[in-house]
Amino acid sequence: QVQLVESGGGSVQAGGSLSLSCTFSGRSFQQYAIGWFRQAPGKEREFVAVISQIDSTYYSDAVKGRFSLSRDDAKSTVLLRMSNLKPDDTAVYYCAADLIYSTVKTGFGSRYWGVGTLVTVSS
Repeated sequence: QVQLVESGGGSVQAGGSLSLSCTFSGRSFQQYAIGWFRQAPGKEREFVAVISQIDSTYYSDAVKGRFSLSRDDAKSTVLLRMSNLKPDDTAVYYCAADLIYSTVKTGFGSRYWGVGTLVTVSS
């Protein structure tokens, strides 16, 4: 069974930076696409970014140019680097995994999910 654990959340001022990690276990990490989603208070969960099994990345318009994804297959970890953070980035951030890249990219059908980590950006 795949397990995903997010870490690195916290509080930061607007314009600051923060990095989130998603640690994967239970299956062969290299076979999975990993995505990040977020849910702000009172809002629906939204897609943030995804990295494929071969390191292709795709970002939502809301974070493009400010967030970057990388994966370390040796450590079974995906790193989401967030810069120039805005108060609108405040949310619980979730990582998700699926064998099919398009499943992660196009919605919320990923098979495996972490429990989330809170990011708070103050103005």
